[in-house]
Amino acid sequence: MTKPKSDAKPPAKQGGLIRSSAIFSGLTLVSRFLGLARDLVITAKLGASQTIAADAYYTALTFPNLFRRMFAEGAFAAAFVPDYAKRLVSDGKEAADRFAADALATMAAATVAITIACQLAMPWIMTVYSYGFLEDPAKFKLAVILTQITMPYLPCMVIAALFAGTLQARGRFIVYGFYPTVLNVVMLAVVLPQKDPTQAAYAASWGVVVAGVSQAALCWWGARRSGARIHPRHLKLTPEIKALVRRMVPGVIASSATQINLFISAMLASQVAGMRVWLNVAERFYQLPLSLVGVAIGVALLPRLSTALQVEDKGDAQAAMDQAVVFGLALSLPAAAALMGMPFYLTDGFFARAAFTSKDALDSAKLLFHYGWGVPAFVLIKILQPAFFARGDTKNPMIYSLISVGVNIALGVALFFTLGFQGIAFATAAASWITVIQMLVYLRAKSIWTPSARATGKVIRVTLASIGLGAAAALASHFRDLLERPVAALTGGGGAKEITVILVCIAGAALYPALLFAFGGVTPAEAKAAFRRRKGDVAAPSADLP
Repeated sequence: MTKPKSDAKPPAKQGGLIRSSAIFSGLTLVSRFLGLARDLVITAKLGASQTIAADAYYTALTFPNLFRRMFAEGAFAAAFVPDYAKRLVSDGKEAADRFAADALATMAAATVAITIACQLAMPWIMTVYSYGFLEDPAKFKLAVILTQITMPYLPCMVIAALFAGTLQARGRFIVYGFYPTVLNVVMLAVVLPQKDPTQAAYAASWGVVVAGVSQAALCWWGARRSGARIHPRHLKLTPEIKALVRRMVPGVIASSATQINLFISAMLASQVAGMRVWLNVAERFYQLPLSLVGVAIGVALLPRLSTALQVEDKGDAQAAMDQAVVFGLALSLPAAAALMGMPFYLTDGFFARAAFTSKDALDSAKLLFHYGWGVPAFVLIKILQPAFFARGDTKNPMIYSLISVGVNIALGVALFFTLGFQGIAFATAAASWITVIQMLVYLRAKSIWTPSARATGKVIRVTLASIGLGAAAALASHFRDLLERPVAALTGGGGAKEITVILVCIAGAALYPALLFAFGGVTPAEAKAAFRRRKGDVAAPSADLP
């Protein structure tokens, strides 16, 4: 039987890789700023080491987020998006949407079952995950209750991820990039009126569930407006869904090495009062370049590679990988330099207020420094994985991830009891770089991808520009008091540190492009060309709604 031809345009040509990434990144930037505002409010309300509410709440937030990143954003997206994209091209929209409906029924049923099981077993799970809380029964009990409240966020996010995946495969990125913002808006709304730390923790936990339902509804609406017709169906394990699940099993580990490493870090952190809050503060900073760069490029790169391989366009696949790696490092290397150059300036300037003390900010900065040199590795993992996933290979990334997890466990435990709590961040960063090295060696050995001479030269120039930015950041941190004096004189002292650190960040953002152009990492003409619509692009890659 002849397969019907699809009227869907290949996603590879919709707006170009960097242009599509920029759409996603711009919307993610809005979400991240709102997320920063959310965390500023929550840390001020809950504190860190001074109250039991802080550690309990961040435990409740971290646990479902771990599963979300492993299933919704990791293995499921990696397995589902290439299949859906290929079916759009080869089988047509109706067949692709039927496949998506079967996947929705399967994943919703599986994650609801996981949620219920975790809620029932939470006291025993918490004994393992937060064994350090056992010394404080009140904190342990609160952590159990709050995590039971937040667990329904998992199935909501899997549903949202499926509909967001259909948008990704169709080259529509606005709703895909916007829906995380809903969580931050809801959280701010429910936490701001609270006065008591424990009540604020309860309000924030219920806010997570409300936000999850809202995010799933928004993604369903966006997918429907884009033309997808995915209706609820009875659970049916078709051969296609069984194949999807088989690819997901190794993908759960392959897509989530960083999350598993963070899970291990959180287990060790339960022994130190306030450390889960310090980890969250550090995560807020290093997750910004990861989301804006690594995830954004991966989102645009996976459907492009899948389609390029479908039509056997090796040249486009090579160009896409070169472009993605250079672009990713051009943004992640300066972020790493800034985080390493002024970690305490950032954590103290933004977060130290009310119940979150300068001591808490200093401890957060010790973690942030080591996460900083891990940022390029976190980003590269997200960029290199599509080269495997687009070819249906989840086995090799799984093996690399298992090695990474093993290194992180051994190194993390050893350094935690010798170097101190900052050894956790060191181990996570080191394990991520080991994963990157393994991926690069395999891709080169199998002649799948080797960076071109031009791309290598660009990376060297980007590195030099980033070193310059890092030096400037370190100088700003060293002369912090000197920089704050004129601002304090103008404001009467109020808000001087916050205003100054924002101005330093703005100055750094202005300095880096100048350094990048000076070293030849990117020319002005290349920057303009990266975002220019290519000949043959569809008219609406920058809009989700027709």
